Formats: sequence, C-alpha cells, structure tokens
Amino acid sequence: MKKFILLPILLATSVITAAPAQADGLSLRICEYVQANDKSRLRSFLKQNKLKIRNIYKRLECNGNTLLIFAAKSNALEVGEFIIGKLPSKKVKAEIDNLAKYSAHLAEEARDR
Repeated sequence: MKKFILLPILLATSVITAAPAQADGLSLRICEYVQANDKSRLRSFLKQNKLKIRNIYKRLECNGNTLLIFAAKSNALEVGEFIIGKLPSKKVKAEIDNLAKYSAHLAEEARDR
C-alpha cells in the first residue's frame, strides 16, 4: 500500500521540479533565434511548442531586456518586425521610446502600427 501511494507522489514531484528547467531552455532558445535574426526558425519553434509571442512577451526577458528591445539591440530587424506584428498595439506603443534609442527602423515600424 505504501508503494502505491509513494509512486504518484514521486512522479508529481519530478514533474513539478522539471518545469522551470524546461522553461529556461525555451526562453534561451527564443533569445538565440532573436539574436541571430532567424525569423523562420523562431516561427517554427513557437509553433512546435504551441507558444504565442503575445502570451510570453511579458514574462520573457533576454539579457534583462524585453524581447523587442533585445531584437533592436541585436540589430535583428526582420525578427523585430515580426514581433511588432504579433504584439497588441498598446504594448508596442509603450516600447516606442525605448526602441528609438536602439533602432530607428523598428521605432518607425512601431509608430506605423
């Protein structure tokens, strides 16, 4: 009887412990794709993991910056345009001033949105 109760508890503990490690791997991969300006791999990775930019944007940081600012600092214009197109306009408008510091092109795209 003890084995029957102990096994589900051990399984639940291992699942709970593994979740943050997997999230760190996902965010690292996303940041790598943004820095490399690889829009197609970013899109396929997001689709494969059933993620949406608008859902993860608030919680995801790359080198202490938001995903859009990180794209601007990395000169990842193609990925930056992709992110701008996927975010709600309110979030994009809030980032325009910061974007202008690092990328005039992305700031202009954000203003047009």
